[in-house]
Amino acid sequence: MSYSDLRKGRVSVVGQVYLLTTVTHDRRPWFGDFRAGCAVARVIHDLALGYPGLSLAWVVMPDHVHWLVQLPEGLTLGSLMRRFKGRSALALNACRGGPGTVWAPAYHDRALRREDDVRAAARYLVANPVRAGIVGRVGDYPLWDAVWL
Repeated sequence: MSYSDLRKGRVSVVGQVYLLTTVTHDRRPWFGDFRAGCAVARVIHDLALGYPGLSLAWVVMPDHVHWLVQLPEGLTLGSLMRRFKGRSALALNACRGGPGTVWAPAYHDRALRREDDVRAAARYLVANPVRAGIVGRVGDYPLWDAVWL
């Protein structure tokens, strides 16, 4: 599947909840380094401050990010991901002390239809480190957050 295939049929609806996933370039585990993961988490936090209600849940994994968002007025999925990837790449490269390609060009989005789907998606994404075998319990992994806490 190509990047253009992922964009086919992509629609940005204000108020819609989306599960977004993006991976690092060549699936490099940049965020296995805690400081690098924190740099990305700060970008998510800062974007959420700028758009109250945007961020519902997120997890930064070693080589990808899952982010559950409710799209606010004034943002499209594309503009949100461009801001996120641009700011987080700058933050990571500053943390690493050098330039480099951080993100793969594509991202995946899935619109969620019901409140039950939203909570299930949040539980699924914050449990990702447990399923990956990184930690034994969700609470043992530091790079996640959810509004339902």
